Amino acid sequence: MQRDGVWRKSTRSGGEGNCVEVAGFGDGIGVRDSKDRQGPVLSFSPEAWQAFARAAAAGALTPPD
Repeated sequence: MQRDGVWRKSTRSGGEGNCVEVAGFGDGIGVRDSKDRQGPVLSFSPEAWQAFARAAAAGALTPPD
């Protein structure tokens, strides 16, 4: 992930409006709702974000019931 502070929308986002954006900053990774760009931002350490990305890529995450 580039740490340039530029927000990027997921390439997996569809046209339904259920999108997230991520941005890399010097001290971590930010995630926000693309429909509420002035809203809250979740922050993750680079290590936590990498663990999440690996788990998602491996199919280890399951959606809630």
